[in-house]
Amino acid sequence: MGIYQFKLPDIGEGVVEGEVIAWHIEEGASVQEDDPIVDVMTDKANVTIPSPVTGVVTKTVGAAGDIIAVGSVCIEFEVEGEGNAAAPETTAETEGEDEPAAAASEVEAEAEQAASAASAAPASAAKVERIGKPLASPAVRRRAKSEGIDLGAVAGSGPAGRITHDDIEAFLAGGGELAARSGDKASGGRIALSGTTEVPIIGLRRKIAEQMVKSTTSIPHFSFFEEVDVTDLEALRQWLNGNREEGQPKLTYLPFIMQALVKAFGAGHADCNAIHDEERGMLVLHEAANIGIATTTDRGLFVPVVKNVESLDIWQTAAEVARVSSAARDGSASLDDLSGSTFTITSLGRDGGLGATPIINHPEVAILGVHKAEDRAVVRGGKIVIRRMMNFSSSFDHRVVDGANGAALVLALKGMLEHPSSIFM
Repeated sequence: MGIYQFKLPDIGEGVVEGEVIAWHIEEGASVQEDDPIVDVMTDKANVTIPSPVTGVVTKTVGAAGDIIAVGSVCIEFEVEGEGNAAAPETTAETEGEDEPAAAASEVEAEAEQAASAASAAPASAAKVERIGKPLASPAVRRRAKSEGIDLGAVAGSGPAGRITHDDIEAFLAGGGELAARSGDKASGGRIALSGTTEVPIIGLRRKIAEQMVKSTTSIPHFSFFEEVDVTDLEALRQWLNGNREEGQPKLTYLPFIMQALVKAFGAGHADCNAIHDEERGMLVLHEAANIGIATTTDRGLFVPVVKNVESLDIWQTAAEVARVSSAARDGSASLDDLSGSTFTITSLGRDGGLGATPIINHPEVAILGVHKAEDRAVVRGGKIVIRRMMNFSSSFDHRVVDGANGAALVLALKGMLEHPSSIFM
């Protein structure tokens, strides 16, 4: 038998690290070649990595939320034959169980290094605040794993706060068993403690958080709101849907808005279809209109991209919106589907509310929020009439887009959507 060390592969151009999202296997499990072993998220996509060999898992590196560098070992297997690495030496027993001596000495070293910075604390099922990895022997770690206990929630009574078997017993006796059960795989890593639920911010949710912080802290947002009378557009949309040919998709408002944007970009508003390259101090204007569509999925917010909207007609635009949005929702979107946007539209459809302050999708310079269309009483020609109205909320990067220019783009859209035939002229 031999040891096979599997290193995190390069799973995308320019990717240098990945975040562990979930393991599909455990130490001691037998796997076949090509079985899924781990989900890893990069800056570009969520990827399931298959097993490169058939064997028994002897070691996994990294828990959910940990970052692993490309090229570093993330899992070890025991395989038939020589493998690709020397087998670890097994020496003295630790706490009466067979453990590599290196693992035991590593734990002892952690305890010694932390002794000056930590003190013993009574065992409790309450939330424990600690910095770094909890100190515990391999045997205690195995027991905690078998009981479904998060060691981060257990107070250690040993030297430097080291967790012992007695601490595990006290944790269970104090109600920790209930908390441990709530933190099993079925709960997605959620840990219920003292009447609260802790949800790890990892994977896509962490990426979203990082992107939002980058956008709001580096981009001075200027927002502009306007209402649009889409009564005539609604009539056109209904007529086109009632007369569409076989195979043509049903039209929503979105394809019309996208086509109106394309025309506006080409009529003096190219500065809004752009990327702000902060490092070079450049505003990169794009001839192609690659419009991202913010899409809510059960895994979080994705922004699939409809490429080269200027080359599509209204039916092709609708079909491509449906394709990339569906791919984002079912997890089949490719890296190309999720990258390369130059402008983003965010819409909640019928639940779109009256207004919002949408956050720009960095490094773009503008975003358009589309709200629900509804019948309202408005004044036309001195009379109160019922019209189909829709609100727009927009935000612009005020470093490179002046307020007047951002407002002008929205007003240009308003004009075309209120006179929809002009979109196609």
